Amino acid sequence: MGWFARTPSVACGSLWFERLACVGSSPPPGEASDVAGSCSSPYASWAIVPGLAGDGLDGADVRVVTDPTVNASRVSLDALQTSGVAARFYPVDDTAHQIDHVKLLITDDEAVVGGMNWGARSDRNHDYVLETRDADEVERLVRIFEQDWSLAGGEPRLVPPDSASRVAQTAPGEGIRQLLAAAFRSARVRVWAEVYTLTDPDVLLALVSAHQRGVDVKVLLDPSQPYNRHSFDGLRSAGVPVRWYPVPPGTLLHAKIGLFDAKLLLGSANWTYSGLDVNHELDVETQDPQALEAYGSRFILDWERSPV
Repeated sequence: MGWFARTPSVACGSLWFERLACVGSSPPPGEASDVAGSCSSPYASWAIVPGLAGDGLDGADVRVVTDPTVNASRVSLDALQTSGVAARFYPVDDTAHQIDHVKLLITDDEAVVGGMNWGARSDRNHDYVLETRDADEVERLVRIFEQDWSLAGGEPRLVPPDSASRVAQTAPGEGIRQLLAAAFRSARVRVWAEVYTLTDPDVLLALVSAHQRGVDVKVLLDPSQPYNRHSFDGLRSAGVPVRWYPVPPGTLLHAKIGLFDAKLLLGSANWTYSGLDVNHELDVETQDPQALEAYGSRFILDWERSPV
């Protein structure tokens, strides 16, 4: 789902600390100015929908793109349109079982990208988002939102691939797979990953290859996903350190994030065929020191509390 707005300072939640936020760890509140985004996840938060439709955004260019395959998102889109908010469904390819899985918020000159859904209970999950004010990153994210908005309106305007960009999408394109593959190839010291669903064979082989060349590979997976069992067993048999993250009842390890030496890659894409080849997804790579430190410290805590 995506939404976009131009307005003076607009409070957008209490999820961010510095540039990287770990949802569920009670970070201090923050603010962002202007609003835009895209996300295909369940879009039914009691706070977000009224906020977009409320008087506080009068005069702002507010636009929303969401996924039509989720009932909660359909209900929310109806509510937004009834309130006069410009909202559209992303045109997914049903024959490919595609979804619009993007989670993006743009406000004026900053953006938030990550793996967190915008549902009523999404903040219970273990997840990460990145807040960026980098001009190049925000400019490309705006272009991708405009691409999705135009596509949802029946006027396709593709954003060309850019191998030099730190922002990548899947379907259109294979940018996230390419960015992920390059991160694996360049890793020499560490690959620390927390992944909701991990099944893609190329990614599994890349993890094993990195381990065999001496990289410190550690992987945390969500135990509630049956698809992860085969990958877990395969990685362990190859000697790759892998653990189940101890999720409390009713919650998930919903992250899709990896630290590759001094590069952090995160976003909406699971490390699966669907996430890297089929769904519309959005990831961002950063070398921001604060984000690297925040994730590195949190990963160590998560790893130590996960059973061997």
